[in-house]
Amino acid sequence: METYGSSFSNVKSYLRALSDTPHRLARRACSVSTSFEERSRVRARSGGDMKRSLRWYDLVGFGVGGMVGAGVFVTSGRASRMCAGPAVVLSYAIAGFCALLSAFCYTEFAVDMPVAGGAFSYIRITFGEFLAFLTGANLIIDYVLSNAAVARSFTGYLCTALGISTESRLRITVNGLPKGFNEIDIVAVLVVLALTVIICYSTRESSMLNMVLTVLHLVFIVFVIVIGFTRGDTKNFREAGHENHASGFFPFGASGVFNGAAMVYLSYIGYDAVSTMAEEVRNPVKDIPAGVSGSVILVTVLYCLMAASMSMLLPYDMIDPDAPFSGAFMGSDGWRWVSNVIGAGASFGILTSLLVAMLGQARYMCVIGRSSVVPAWFARVHPKTSTPVNASVFLGICTAAIALFTDLQILLNLVSIGTLFVFYMVANAVIYKRYVSIGVTNPWPTLSFLFCFSLTSILFTLLWQFAPPGKPKAFMLGACTAIAIAVLQLFHYMVPQAQKPEFWGVPLMPWIPSMSIFLNIFLLGSLDRPSYIRFGFFSALAVLVYVLYSVHASFDAEEDGTLGQKRIELVKESIEVQDHTLKV
Repeated sequence: METYGSSFSNVKSYLRALSDTPHRLARRACSVSTSFEERSRVRARSGGDMKRSLRWYDLVGFGVGGMVGAGVFVTSGRASRMCAGPAVVLSYAIAGFCALLSAFCYTEFAVDMPVAGGAFSYIRITFGEFLAFLTGANLIIDYVLSNAAVARSFTGYLCTALGISTESRLRITVNGLPKGFNEIDIVAVLVVLALTVIICYSTRESSMLNMVLTVLHLVFIVFVIVIGFTRGDTKNFREAGHENHASGFFPFGASGVFNGAAMVYLSYIGYDAVSTMAEEVRNPVKDIPAGVSGSVILVTVLYCLMAASMSMLLPYDMIDPDAPFSGAFMGSDGWRWVSNVIGAGASFGILTSLLVAMLGQARYMCVIGRSSVVPAWFARVHPKTSTPVNASVFLGICTAAIALFTDLQILLNLVSIGTLFVFYMVANAVIYKRYVSIGVTNPWPTLSFLFCFSLTSILFTLLWQFAPPGKPKAFMLGACTAIAIAVLQLFHYMVPQAQKPEFWGVPLMPWIPSMSIFLNIFLLGSLDRPSYIRFGFFSALAVLVYVLYSVHASFDAEEDGTLGQKRIELVKESIEVQDHTLKV
């Protein structure tokens, strides 16, 4: 029998492994794990355990801190000016509803399988190793690039808080480098490295720091809302600033509201990082549903109030898309100090969202390392700190290196689509998990439903985006809606659920996850071409890595067995005792 890692012991072994790639792909690509394996044998590859020290209020703090970052201070202005006008309030409500549906799907998995893997583990126990790797790779790339973008934006908001007119004073311009990569941002690097040290030290202390920063940030947000409602004018909900621009609450129509929802949905990305902390939650059954759902609802209310405040301050066509709140006060005598306060508040928001995202990315990497599709070095949990130090340090250095020289706009063009793809996959996975029992239930009725429903949703999205307005478009959209509802109702009555969650599950199955599937596809249809180019490029890169390395490492691990039977039994006994305690 081959030993673990034998595919990479020398060139000859590797070439032999490559020649056996079709067989290994057939064996490993669709191989699924189980919930128990993820909580026992797979988790044991990290060595030490992550300490269960978080409660529901910690998760709410992480969720709010991860979502309410500096993004809302930019996306709200762009969505109002370019897409929805004053109806951007409804855009935030729709996006929040979509986020809540996805959060329900995440929560069912996290309660049933409280491990650090998040979406990667959820896809691995339903659709197999290859799709899980593709999902995890896109998540890691999105996290690193978006964290680098957020770190660079910290410099800009710090300048606003300090009253410095230009960011270049805190950046070093190198003339020899190409434009977009020639402004060295030392401040962003220092922020990333400092947070990396904090998350390596302790998750509990990271939670306390997040709580403090989040409370400070919320104080600034409440300040912005109060200023808008007291100094603003409700007539701006109805009137444009220029006569030649459309007026009213819906200046761009219903399509503008939904396009605005797609744009502002990025402001909700961050709650998924909370699910990666499930392994460190004291009582997953009670704390995870309250923490994840509660944070999404709270953030939705805050965003709607902020959007209403912004719309009252200025007519939608006079809002600065890059600085909607601070820009409203820049030209006002005696009110310029408000823009400095907003800059300080946004700076706190950046730190909290960056802290939560860096915690999440490290735990994703840790669990991907446990699965043997990347080196097991990433899976190690430090025995003293009970944190995934190796994954945290590696990804922290990568984030800092990208943040050092890459322009913010270049980074923003590279993110978002991967995360929506992951949310779409998790919604599919929760339906598959409920209706298919691996090895017992025929999976084809469920797979056929998921395929037909997704196809109908894609057709609806394409018609919405590209069909000319008129009665034919309305008829075709209505037909797609009727077909989708009919397919969903037929599946609901014809296919029984194979397994129901013991403690907490998505209500109104399969309606809620199906709505999540539709909304994620619909929002994907509103993204720009560079997003799809990025997704295609990085997905192709992930497939290449899987074929050249991951499938062989995974095959070797399966052949050799990375844990002794005694160790497996010990971990199994420990997990059973822990699960019994949590149930009680």
